[in-house]
Amino acid sequence: MSPVRTASDIGAAIRAERKSQGLTQTELADLCGVSLSFISNLENGKSTTELAKTLNVISTLGLDVTFTKRGE
Repeated sequence: MSPVRTASDIGAAIRAERKSQGLTQTELADLCGVSLSFISNLENGKSTTELAKTLNVISTLGLDVTFTKRGE
């Protein structure tokens, strides 16, 4: 898996996982309790999306966020 360094990287990872689970954006939004426009903005890398909501989407998809120092 490649490093996540931008909002676009996060969006691409979320989109890929959503699609691999066979979910539409609407279905994911309903599961997370957020709007369809939030999911769309998130997947498109809009940098002003809310962190708490973003972490909720990541968790709902069964993903984890971890941090490592570069080069380790």
